[in-house]
Amino acid sequence: MSDEYPEEAGLTVRPPATHAAGLKAVRVSLRRALAQMGPAKSAKNLLSLNQVDGFDCMSCAWPDPLEGRHTAEFCENGAKAVSWEGQRDTVGPDFFARHSISELAGRSGYWLESQGRLAHPMVRRDGADRYEPISWADAFALVGEHLRALESPDEALFYTSGRASNEAAFVYQLFARALGTNNLPDCSNMCHESTSVGLARAIGVGKGTVTLQDLHEADLIVISGQNPGTNHPRMLSALEKAKRNGAKILAVNPLREAGLLKFNNPQTPRGLTIGTGLADRYLRIRSNGDLALWRGVARLLLEAEDANPGTIVDREFVRQSTTGWEAWEKHVRGVGWDEVAAATGLAREEIEAAAAMMADSRRTVHCWAMGITQHRNSVATVGEIVNVALMRGMIGKPGAGLCPVRGHSNVQGDRTMGIWEKPPESFLDALGAEFGFEPPREHGHDAADAVRALRDGRAKVFVGLGGNFAEAMSDTAVTEAALRSAALTVQISTKLNRSHLAAGKDALILPALGRTEQDHTGGIVQRVTVEDSMSVVHASRGRAKPAAPLLRSEVAIVCGMAYAALGDRYGIPWAEFAADYSRIRERIGRVVPGCEGYEEKISRHTAFPLPHPPRDTRTFPTPEGKAVFTVSPLEVLTVPEGRLVLQTLRSHDQFNTTVYGLDDRYRGIRSGRRVVFVNEADLRELGLRDGDHVDLVSEWPDGERRVPRFRLVAYDTPKGCAAAYYPETNPLVPLDSQALESGTPTSKSVVVRLEPVRPVK
Repeated sequence: MSDEYPEEAGLTVRPPATHAAGLKAVRVSLRRALAQMGPAKSAKNLLSLNQVDGFDCMSCAWPDPLEGRHTAEFCENGAKAVSWEGQRDTVGPDFFARHSISELAGRSGYWLESQGRLAHPMVRRDGADRYEPISWADAFALVGEHLRALESPDEALFYTSGRASNEAAFVYQLFARALGTNNLPDCSNMCHESTSVGLARAIGVGKGTVTLQDLHEADLIVISGQNPGTNHPRMLSALEKAKRNGAKILAVNPLREAGLLKFNNPQTPRGLTIGTGLADRYLRIRSNGDLALWRGVARLLLEAEDANPGTIVDREFVRQSTTGWEAWEKHVRGVGWDEVAAATGLAREEIEAAAAMMADSRRTVHCWAMGITQHRNSVATVGEIVNVALMRGMIGKPGAGLCPVRGHSNVQGDRTMGIWEKPPESFLDALGAEFGFEPPREHGHDAADAVRALRDGRAKVFVGLGGNFAEAMSDTAVTEAALRSAALTVQISTKLNRSHLAAGKDALILPALGRTEQDHTGGIVQRVTVEDSMSVVHASRGRAKPAAPLLRSEVAIVCGMAYAALGDRYGIPWAEFAADYSRIRERIGRVVPGCEGYEEKISRHTAFPLPHPPRDTRTFPTPEGKAVFTVSPLEVLTVPEGRLVLQTLRSHDQFNTTVYGLDDRYRGIRSGRRVVFVNEADLRELGLRDGDHVDLVSEWPDGERRVPRFRLVAYDTPKGCAAAYYPETNPLVPLDSQALESGTPTSKSVVVRLEPVRPVK
């Protein structure tokens, strides 16, 4: 493309794939593993991945089967994640002596993470342009010095990625609250926060209501705004089993994705030769049209009930277990079909066919992901999905329920352990009673507010437990500038990433053990626990030798920082927690609701489900004591002439901000990422052609935002819609463009113009 993007020089485009997985996935997985880990380590890690006595995959949060696990119980992207973490190359003092921060800032995130595992604690001193080595003791002392110098504990921010274990998350939130702040932003603020808010309001619990068995037993599985073939590939096995049991699948997604069309299971002869067709009906909806779709479906279901009373609406369930029915029914009956058509881009016949599938199903599971949650009206859309499930009585019965599919392995567990800027009073009461102090009660900063606090000088210390905050957050330039303004940034990481280059005046890189690695903290073999998307807690124990001698576990790092900052305040036994994680689990069992006997359960069973009243007993812990039908206005996203609605998405060769490679074979992209997928009719109307290069420009009241030089790819998207990869496109989304109520960035509905650029000679 140009000297500015040398990694894109070999970019080619081929036709998109028509199926997911197959032998190609096996070859890619093994090739990546052998190249990065070598034969012996590859065998040890991959054969331990998602096994009862092994470690939990650090990528998606799809649940493990309780029985009948395969020897190879992982998907292609799980193998990539393990290979990425198990890379033999290391990044230590010699690397940082050769490369200044200014030089590294010119490298791509892909290049940075490809250099190897971080191997030594590093510090950048105020005014310096290089990181230099530091001892663990001095690193902890520097953290303590900065935290004790704050005028208020609320000047500190404690960010968490979804990779942290339950044990690390629990001591992390304890550290923050013992310091005196609820500033605990996390990656859920950027992805499924709309789900948490919408579900909590409607059913009283911000988590899904299904088990893996429910998917296997469903008559109908609805998959909205989700691409399981890339983002949650092990879900394909559950869909395959459901199809064998007679289920139908309704896919609702702007792009036609290979992983929603067909699954070639590489573990079965049929999968290798024939495969299993997945979506029985595919609605290629306009981005941001889902609220209108489900309101239209609800109206059609009400009309079907009118024609045949008692056949569609579960009247007994609605009467006994819900509230708000009358207002919602009146609202839905007033929906206008012109509005629905404008918002969805679908013909009424398509919506009628989808409603007929819903009406025919006795057991329906609704699945969704970030295609639903990253819009301005996301909370309302989640509520409408719940409304349709409630009217049919599809909660708390076998084969039916709500299934938000979380994107990161323990993001749900982090929230259960108290990683939340708005904790319930009951949690704070239990925490204070257990540890003998009064936790702060004022709500803290979420991810976007954390950036604002740094930007405005109201926060001075940023601690990141995993993740890559600078690239994960919207409005990249604003986020990076905010981090650089901090007095201290602390990044607890396994790989080098761009957040290390958006360094505070003082900055620490603290290298952590990965989930694949043996943890002998305290001189004993430690294990940790995680919670999957379906509220099952299970143990995880790494098997591989640590990548470098100086690595420490996340638990040990957090406890070391806490003791350096707080000392013996409140008598919290930080050293004891670091030496024996079972002591943490004992405290979790006394503080966290549903975790009574936590250590005993893990020791005895290795996995157990957390209680979930809507799922378990059809009871709803809302203020009303019942499930709530929610009513919200139908807002149709209006797009000026000559503009398109852009959604940001992952390639098949990445997980969140971690880019494993530059291919997206399911969409036909090879050796590049700076592409934008656009409907061919839109290209013609805009006077553009496949292969042209454009800048993507978003227009906002505070000015334009631009990302340069993207290759146009004619693609089967709905007219008026476009798609491109993040984090490259995160700069287009302003910090203040957020979902109502949840604050999630609106990354799936960004209005852009395509501005042609001259060819590079």
